[in-house]
Amino acid sequence: MHVMARDLIYLRTATVFTYFLRRVILMLPVAFGVSVICFMLVQIAPGDPLTAIMPVDATADEQAAMRAIYGLDKPLPVQYAIWIGNLFQGDMGKSIATGRPVADEVFGAVQNSLLLAFSAAVIAFPIGIFLGFLAGYFRDTLLDRAVTAISIAGVSVPNYWLGIVLVIIFSVNLGWLPSMGAGPGGSQDWAWDWLHMRHLVLPAVTLAVVPIGIVARTVRALAGDLLTQDFVTALYAKGMSRGDVLRHVARNAAATALSVMGLQLGYLLGGSILIETVFNWPGSGFLLSNAIFQRDLPLLQGTILVLALFFVAMNLIVDVAQAAIDPRIKRS
Repeated sequence: MHVMARDLIYLRTATVFTYFLRRVILMLPVAFGVSVICFMLVQIAPGDPLTAIMPVDATADEQAAMRAIYGLDKPLPVQYAIWIGNLFQGDMGKSIATGRPVADEVFGAVQNSLLLAFSAAVIAFPIGIFLGFLAGYFRDTLLDRAVTAISIAGVSVPNYWLGIVLVIIFSVNLGWLPSMGAGPGGSQDWAWDWLHMRHLVLPAVTLAVVPIGIVARTVRALAGDLLTQDFVTALYAKGMSRGDVLRHVARNAAATALSVMGLQLGYLLGGSILIETVFNWPGSGFLLSNAIFQRDLPLLQGTILVLALFFVAMNLIVDVAQAAIDPRIKRS
C-alpha cells in the first residue's frame, strides 16, 4: 500500500515536472517577442533622448559623438543585437540622465515594487476570497448584493484618486500615517521596522482596492455556479458536513481563482505607476514615469523588459500551480 502511494506521488511529481518543462520551452519565444516589442516601442517614440543631456548649442560633431557613445548611430537591428548581447552578460546599459548602471536602478526599484505588490496582495486576496465565497454561498440575498456593490465600487473608483483621499484623511487631517517616501523624511531606503512599515500602509491599501473587487467577483461567480452543480447535491446526500462540501467547492474553484490572482499580482507590479507617483514610492512605476519624462531610453527599455518578463514568469508559475492543483489541465 505504501509502495503504491509512493509510486503515485512520484508519477504525479514527474507529470507536473514534464508540464513545467513544456511550459518553459513555450515561454522562450514569448520572452523573445517581449524583448523585441519592448525595444521597438521605445525606439519609435517621438523625440531624441540625447536632448536632455546635451547643451542647446551643441555642434553637429558633438551630437554625432554623443550618439556614437550610446550606440544610437547604428541601424535598429544592430542596436537590438548589441542590446540583447549585453543583456545576456548582465549589462543593461547606463542611464542617459544619471549615468548609473540601469541594472542597479531597475532592480532596486523592482524590489520596492515587489514589496508593495505583495503587501497589497496579502491584503486583497484573502479579503476578496472571503467576500466572494460569502456572496456565492448566500447568492441572491441582501448580503450578496452588498458584496457585489463593494466589488463594483472597488473596481470603478480610480485608485490614484483614492490614494489622494487617504492621504488627506490619514496624513493631513489625522496625522496617523506618513504620506510619501519609503522611510522617515521621505527617504528612498527601506528597512524592516515600524518607522518604515508605516510608509507602506497607505500605498498598499490603495493598491489593494481594485484586486479585492476583481477577486471577489470572480470567486462569487465560481462559488455560486459550483454550489448548484449535481456533485454538491451528491456530497450532501452522502452525509458530508457543510464544511467538507465547501472544501470540495473551494478545491474545484482554486485553479480558476489562482489564475485570476496571478494575473492581478502581475498587474499590481506593473500597473502601480500612478500609485507610486502619488505616494512618491521608489518603485519601478515611479522609475518608469521618470524615464518617460526624461526620455531615458536605456532606463526605459530595462524597466519595461524586467516588468514584462516578470509578468511572463508569473504566468508560468500560475500555469504550473494550476496543473498541480487540477490534473485535468495536464491532460488537456
